Amino acid sequence: MSSAVEILKKYWNHDAFRTPQDEIIASVVAGNDTFGLLPTGGGKSICFQVPAMMMEGICIVISPLVALMRDQVQNLQNKGIKAVALTGGIYENDIIDILDNCQFGNYKFLYLSPERLQNDWIVERIKNLPVNLIAIDEAHCVSQWGHDFRPAYLKIVKLKEYFPKVPFIALTASATQRVQDDIVVQLQLKEPQFFTKSFARDNLAYMVFEVEDKLFLIEQILKKNPQPSIIYVNNRKACSETVKQLESLGFSATFYHGGLSSKDKENHMKLWMDEKVQTMVATNAFGMGIDKANVKTVIHLHLPQNIENYYQEAGRAGRNGEKAFAVLLVNPSDAKQSELQFISVLPDKEFLIQVFKKLCSFFQIAYGEGIDEQFNFNINQFCIKYNFPALKTYNALLFLDRQGVITLSQEFSEKISIQFIIPSKEVIRYMSLNPNDEEILMTILRTYPGVYEMPTTINLSLISKKSNSDEKKIEQLFHNLKEKEIIDYVAKNNDSTVTFNEVREDEKTINRVSKYLENQNQLKKNQFQSVLYYIKEQNQCKSKLLLEYFGETKTDHCGICSYCITLNKNRENKSVEEKILTVLEKQDLNSRDIQKLLKYPQDDIIFALQNLLENNKVVVNLNNLYSLKK
Repeated sequence: MSSAVEILKKYWNHDAFRTPQDEIIASVVAGNDTFGLLPTGGGKSICFQVPAMMMEGICIVISPLVALMRDQVQNLQNKGIKAVALTGGIYENDIIDILDNCQFGNYKFLYLSPERLQNDWIVERIKNLPVNLIAIDEAHCVSQWGHDFRPAYLKIVKLKEYFPKVPFIALTASATQRVQDDIVVQLQLKEPQFFTKSFARDNLAYMVFEVEDKLFLIEQILKKNPQPSIIYVNNRKACSETVKQLESLGFSATFYHGGLSSKDKENHMKLWMDEKVQTMVATNAFGMGIDKANVKTVIHLHLPQNIENYYQEAGRAGRNGEKAFAVLLVNPSDAKQSELQFISVLPDKEFLIQVFKKLCSFFQIAYGEGIDEQFNFNINQFCIKYNFPALKTYNALLFLDRQGVITLSQEFSEKISIQFIIPSKEVIRYMSLNPNDEEILMTILRTYPGVYEMPTTINLSLISKKSNSDEKKIEQLFHNLKEKEIIDYVAKNNDSTVTFNEVREDEKTINRVSKYLENQNQLKKNQFQSVLYYIKEQNQCKSKLLLEYFGETKTDHCGICSYCITLNKNRENKSVEEKILTVLEKQDLNSRDIQKLLKYPQDDIIFALQNLLENNKVVVNLNNLYSLKK
């Protein structure tokens, strides 16, 4: 068996682990259930990927984040490691093929969402796999007190029955003590070995600035720190608007949000990663798998929804160990606006039932039907049709998604459908006359045999891969064939897709999941209050406030946050004032003479003199000199 360091060197090209990665890996290899609490940037994936590579068999990785699963699978495949993910939108036959490959094809990693464990036949197939490790990523989702609780995570414990000797590793980047204890109970971890890395980031200066003109301060920050930066905003519209404002000030910037196509996301990301632009303006969709060490500044233009998200997003600065800044900009109206955005739009049970019924009606799903049906979905059209408030509706749909009732895919997609409108013999004739198009057309005919009978949705990337052709070339061919009246061709952009994971049962469906709704709503309210406390508390070190939230005690101030800087400045000003009083005991002086004697910056001298005047400790005499108040 190769050692952990040998595996790390061979596949990740690193010579040593970060603390406590090596200890976690040793615990897993020893067969222990293991709990790892590693804040953002701590390298959680290494903690299960390396031990899985050291042992015979396959590692099952359970994660709720489709984008992260795809990213990790792609990274493993790029390293020559056999990995696959069971994400949404995969047909049953393809799932069977994937699981066959996992059983007989020497695969090392099978990624799946917790919702997949609700399919009994999939679980039956998994029971036959040579499993060496079960990794639960984003493990805070197991706990009702976690910030992204998903009931489907409660199904994971069933794997304990099927694999009693296989170690479990639970990993999360943010969990309070209450959440940690609940994870252990819900997963039935046996005498788990705990490994935690401090949430403290000694090189990261947490700044909270209350300002009227946020853009002006951003301009000053980016000029002073021209290295790569991220600006987080709360909605897609603010992304493009902020980029335009930055460009008008002479800064290079791009943006990233869930509504971009995969290609645009990749292109915008590359611009920023290659430092063709200084600033990435993004919603919280930006961050999964981001590993850019030299980010100097992370600025939050709007209030975050909770401390957990804020800590992870702010923590993308300063990964190289050099001093970096996490800046949160606030103005007096922010708290009210954010409360309207986060709290007043939380759905209650009655609204949840209305949304679910109308969603079924929208797609003409009859009572008792709908399971595994998938539809293209535009939330704005849905809200307009039924006169629903958009944000509240979105939160209701998000709740249904997290409960596993539906799967709401928010990834931008382009639906392409075609149908041949000429006889098959004419298609064959066309191919003989146009041999450059033959491979693409034959691939379509083999993949979609019903393409003559009805409009058929085409997976462009699949056809591209199978025919070894560029996607743009395929799309151009479709345009040409449509002009020649060989096919009907429709391409539509979709905001998202909705998949129904169970049959429609209206109140019965909602009653089953609504027991979690009140807890989750109250949790969100409490979390938002913690954000407000963080920005409003004027008498504590910002780093200490964050650490206390996660149950970590620190006695010393960080010395570099906005509170500590103000505290140090006040101490310096106090020292300047005392020294001015000392020199004025001997003689009356003007400000220039005081500055020459004390050798402090002129601004500090003037500021100190103003304070002394306001507190009636000095006066300006008839000779325009400062003298002590008699």
